[in-house]
Amino acid sequence: MSSVARLTAAAAAAGVVAAAIALPAVGGTGAMFVSASEDLGIKPEELKEPPLAERTTVLDAKGNEIAYFWEEYRESIALDQVADIMKTAIISIEDFRFYEHGAIDIEGTIRALAKNFTSGGIAQGGSSITQQYVKQVLLNSATTDKERNAALEASYARKLKELRYAMAVENKYTKDEILEKYLNIAYFGAGANGVEAAAKRFFGVSASELTLVQAATLAGAVQDPNSTDPNLGKAQQKALLARRNVVLDRMAELKKITPEQAAEAKAKKLGYKGVDIPGGCGASDYPYFCMYVRNEVLSNPVFGKTAKARSQFLNRGGLTIQTTLDPKMQKAADAAIRKHVFASDNPVASEALVEPGTGAIKAMAASRKYGNNKRKKEMSYNVVADAVHGGGVGFQAGSTFKTFTLITALKEGMKINDGFSVGSGYRAPFYSTFKNCKGENIGDPSHTVTNDEGGGGFKSLATGTWGSVNTFFMMLEQKVGLCDTIQTAKSLGIKRSDGLALTEYETFTLGTNEMDPVTVANAYAAIGARGKYCAPMAITKITDRYGKVKTYNPKCKQALDPEVADAAADILSGVFTKGTMRGVGGIGRPAAGKTGTTDAQATAWFAGFTPDLAGAVSIGDPRGSQDYKLNNITIGGRYYASVFGASIPGPIWKDTMIAALKGTPATDFTPVNTSRFGGCGSGCRPVVQPEPDEDQEGLIDEGDLAEFGE
Repeated sequence: MSSVARLTAAAAAAGVVAAAIALPAVGGTGAMFVSASEDLGIKPEELKEPPLAERTTVLDAKGNEIAYFWEEYRESIALDQVADIMKTAIISIEDFRFYEHGAIDIEGTIRALAKNFTSGGIAQGGSSITQQYVKQVLLNSATTDKERNAALEASYARKLKELRYAMAVENKYTKDEILEKYLNIAYFGAGANGVEAAAKRFFGVSASELTLVQAATLAGAVQDPNSTDPNLGKAQQKALLARRNVVLDRMAELKKITPEQAAEAKAKKLGYKGVDIPGGCGASDYPYFCMYVRNEVLSNPVFGKTAKARSQFLNRGGLTIQTTLDPKMQKAADAAIRKHVFASDNPVASEALVEPGTGAIKAMAASRKYGNNKRKKEMSYNVVADAVHGGGVGFQAGSTFKTFTLITALKEGMKINDGFSVGSGYRAPFYSTFKNCKGENIGDPSHTVTNDEGGGGFKSLATGTWGSVNTFFMMLEQKVGLCDTIQTAKSLGIKRSDGLALTEYETFTLGTNEMDPVTVANAYAAIGARGKYCAPMAITKITDRYGKVKTYNPKCKQALDPEVADAAADILSGVFTKGTMRGVGGIGRPAAGKTGTTDAQATAWFAGFTPDLAGAVSIGDPRGSQDYKLNNITIGGRYYASVFGASIPGPIWKDTMIAALKGTPATDFTPVNTSRFGGCGSGCRPVVQPEPDEDQEGLIDEGDLAEFGE
């Protein structure tokens, strides 16, 4: 097409538009009249405006912000929260007659049409701020590549469609409302959506605090935010600086600022600070708890029927999520772990604190920093939780599982002093001695279970538990039934960390299943709550962007007879005074618990509780606990020949609980029903053996103390 032809066509096109649409200025109201529009089909068309993607804020139990999730980093604000100079700058460069015209700036459109026809394509937009808002809505609403391409298509058909939508928008909102919506939806580059996010990202200030130089910079960025993205490098920063100066010149030309102000502003540096975008668990002070919350929302159908719906709910919903995290208790757990295990150590210690009677997770801590830097030994998965909540395969729980066999024995009528004589080794008499929950014979007469050091003689439920005697618990599991023991554990929420079914071998009571601290702590919390099991919970309330509040209450059931739980707590409290934690000591208030050490010290645990708080601590090597055992090793600057449950996990638990419960009045356990559980029944100590004075510390077999690790 020749230049003459192009100019003729441009004039013709301009004439058509001018004839079709009259946009008189009426007192700044932006009113518009459409004539001859029936033939052209130019009439308002309602624009669907889905809610903008807003960041979600996570709060601890005290209301402090601890994490953010977002698909698009945006913080929507009201127009009166935007500095006047910012409004002036954006209008000056993008649509200086914004308050004077309607949906379309006829002068700008004719000018753009002429330019486009003479260039043979779409060289100039001529879009009003209203049209730009429409384009952004269509782009943000696009869910497919086809829809995104349609929103960006350089065609007159797209322009005409935008105009129809813009006419409806102008009819629906005031000019101020449109400007507010535009400033909140516009992309400025560097991952910042909306003027508030951009002000913080670019300059570390709120939109209300923007200066002339800063406002001109942001106003210049919206035209082509990718080519002027200051976060990409010096070339883009140079382009943004040039664009900023164009804005300043335009503001001076329109007499919004003086030439002297423009010159002074142009002489200044860009001033881009590149403030880190807040969000993600890596930026949180509580990354493991953050990961738990994130994965709880993404995996739980309560928060959406599909994975996509849950993701949009979390990352686009503009939610405020109130959680159970107690900052005081979290601080206590962090400090206790740091005291005993270094972040640079190969083994990793992790701890979870859970509130009995609610299942509320109060703290989640680990010795490793969260991250992907392997050289710094950072950890990118949630070692404190199960796989569903971002965790891994977990660690074998060791003798903490003996508690479930103890509880089963109490459920089935055994008394505290009931027991039997055991040797230093145990071997199943027959394959049928143990049956899994399918009724299959899984006894292993070829395998001998031993105690670390002797440990034979008569053991009762109390002394066998205090000494954590393997052969006693194998005999006890044989007596009460493997499947019954498994069902007890399941009733207290026990499940494998990796999500697979629990393995049902005869050594179940010795803790051969891999677990995570949250699950174990929560199971022990149920004992502290007199048998009331509550599912682990991290979220108590969610407020959506419109202020609608949804509360989440504990999901509880009575898993154990309260008196059975009381008896178990009574026995487990003796672990601190007469058992494997005797060398560590108690916490100055009623407490109960159980050490756990796996075969050859592959991993070590301690799980314990008071009526007010329960906790579980594990330690193991994430490179592979069976290949990298806890023997002849230095941890936390201290050498250990062998690590047992009372060596590191027990002291961590003790230090944590003392600090976490400081200021909380001590609560007593409910006394054991001695008429039901006191003394012995059919399993009394043989009369021929001398009765030990169990009130005197230390009168248990030397082998019973194998887990001390001292």
